[in-house]
Amino acid sequence: MDAMIEDTRLPQDIDSQTIVRDAKAIQPNIRRHRQQIEAEQRFPAELVEMMKEAGFYRMAIPRSLGGSQVDPITFTRVVELLAEGAGSVGWNLANNTIVQLVMLGLPDEGISEIYADGKGTTGAGTAVMGGGTAIPVPGGYRVTGHWTFGSGSQEAAWMLGSFQILDDGVPRKREDGGTHWRGLFPKHETTTIPGSWDVTGLRGTGSFDWTVEDVFLPERRVMIHAGIPLDNQWSKWPGLSYALPSQCWVGPHHSSVITGIARGGIEALIELAVEKVPRGRGNTARLCESPQVQEAVGRADTMLNAGRGNRSAMLRELWNTLAEGSEITLEQKARCRLASTFAADCARDSMDMIYRYGGSTSFKRESRLAECWRDLQVVGQTVTIAPEWYPIAGRVLLGMDPGARLR
Repeated sequence: MDAMIEDTRLPQDIDSQTIVRDAKAIQPNIRRHRQQIEAEQRFPAELVEMMKEAGFYRMAIPRSLGGSQVDPITFTRVVELLAEGAGSVGWNLANNTIVQLVMLGLPDEGISEIYADGKGTTGAGTAVMGGGTAIPVPGGYRVTGHWTFGSGSQEAAWMLGSFQILDDGVPRKREDGGTHWRGLFPKHETTTIPGSWDVTGLRGTGSFDWTVEDVFLPERRVMIHAGIPLDNQWSKWPGLSYALPSQCWVGPHHSSVITGIARGGIEALIELAVEKVPRGRGNTARLCESPQVQEAVGRADTMLNAGRGNRSAMLRELWNTLAEGSEITLEQKARCRLASTFAADCARDSMDMIYRYGGSTSFKRESRLAECWRDLQVVGQTVTIAPEWYPIAGRVLLGMDPGARLR
């Protein structure tokens, strides 16, 4: 969001913003590096520098710390465009941004250490509970742990992990009954486990397991682990972006990755259909002249846009509710969660529809359709946009308790 836009007013035209235009402009560079990203399971240094220069790694950071403090609609649009370029790039940026929001919940001394230069930082790690244990020592803890899904660790300066504090071998309990804390470790103090990210899609995320062994973690880089997997611990910062509930960030972040990949898939079929003449049909008509392909493209585009539009509408509704001085209701949180999951389902259905009309091209490993298919299926398995959110949110609409995961 441009610095002159006030926190209470959403941009009228999301795509006209500089950071969104830059996300669109960087797509050719992402495509140019795609094979290298997938083969090496990390981003080339050249691409990382481009992303830093564009401010993509500073979107969620407050302006007072050198960030751009964007709203969640702008954030999801940037992620979506980068995911259209390559799913792994969108995925890592989405996760990096959530880690940065969590980092804003650290004590002031920790914030000062991490953002000392005012240039922002990159973070990665694991948001779910568990993985490590900590022994209290003067000034902090000695931590040992093993965490999975370290997406973006190759580009990160800091790694986020959850752990229990052991007092004489017994997990410490917080006042609220919880038993987990989060800690932030410098990347150079962690170890990445080679070969631990052997997957069919999103290989380029480099989401390797990572460990620490008896590492000293100062108290200033420790906070409670709130929520399943997380609640808003960043609300102490001024601005509506930080007052919004976690449902406006967690869920939409992965949902925007999958809708971006689906858009890439639709564009891949369009590009293919203009050139390809299917074999074995007794004519020389191009694929684009098939009424079935025409219908598939039209339907896929409409379904995808319906899901995207609903997601943005819910984010806008929750934003405006706060801007008007009202309190966001549990029902609104539930509908925001539903919107993210529904957008993801629309992306799945769109990809299913267009994949089949690519013919034998769709399953060739080097084709864009195959790439989008693989990446989309992996994103679709993440818990943040899983089908279980329909009954969880449905319980809210029925006046029932949704459980701890939605509150």
